[in-house]
Amino acid sequence: MRPGLASAVVVMLCAAALGAPGQAESGDVIRLPEPQRTGAVSVEEALEARRSVRRYASVPLELETIGQLSWAAQGITRPGPGYRTAPSAGATFPIEIDLLIHGLDELETGVYRYLPEEHALRKRFSGDHRSALRWAALRQRQVVDAPVVMVISGVTARTEDRYRGRAERYVYMEAGHVAQNVYLQGVSLGVGTVVIGAFWDAQVSRVLRLEDGEAPLYILPLGKMD
Repeated sequence: MRPGLASAVVVMLCAAALGAPGQAESGDVIRLPEPQRTGAVSVEEALEARRSVRRYASVPLELETIGQLSWAAQGITRPGPGYRTAPSAGATFPIEIDLLIHGLDELETGVYRYLPEEHALRKRFSGDHRSALRWAALRQRQVVDAPVVMVISGVTARTEDRYRGRAERYVYMEAGHVAQNVYLQGVSLGVGTVVIGAFWDAQVSRVLRLEDGEAPLYILPLGKMD
C-alpha cells in the first residue's frame, strides 16, 4: 500500500473510532473483583517463563482477570500515599491505564479507564476500536486479535513540577515498570502479551480520545495463551 494511501486509511479509521459528534462519554463505573494477593506461581517462576506472546486463544478474558492485570499495572497495595504495584518517582503517578475490552457478556464492548483508588473501570465510550488502533500501531495484527488491549499513557506535567527536566525520563521508566508487572502477572494467569512501542502517537491519541497532556507510551494486547 502506498504511504499516502495508508495514512489516509488511518485517518478515516480513527475518525470512525471517534463516533458521531456530540457523543457523550458514559462515565459508568464498574467495580472489579477484589484482586488476588497470593498465587501459585512464584516471582522466580514468572521471571523464568516471561515471554513476548503474539498469538492468543479466541476466547474473552474474564472480568476478574482484567481486574487482576489492571491491579498489577497500577493497583493500590496499601492505604496512603505512594503505595502502588509499580514505583513512581516522588509518588507523582503520571501513568493512566486504558483498556479496549471486547467479547464480555457482562461488559459492553468499549474503552475503559482503570481507577486505582476504587479498583474499578470507568467506561469512556462504546464500540470496538481495535481495528483503528491496529492501523495506528502500524497494522500489527496482535492488536486486533487480542480480546483486551491495554494502553499505557503518561502525563509528564504531574512529574514536572517536582523533577523539571528529568520528568520525562522518569515517566518512561515508570511505564517500563508497569509493563513488566503486566507481563509477570500474565504468566501467573496464563495470559500472554507483547509490548508495542511502534505506533503513530497522534493517531493512538485520536482512537483513545486522550486529553491534552496525555501521551500514549505502550500498547499491550492481552489474551489467553493459544
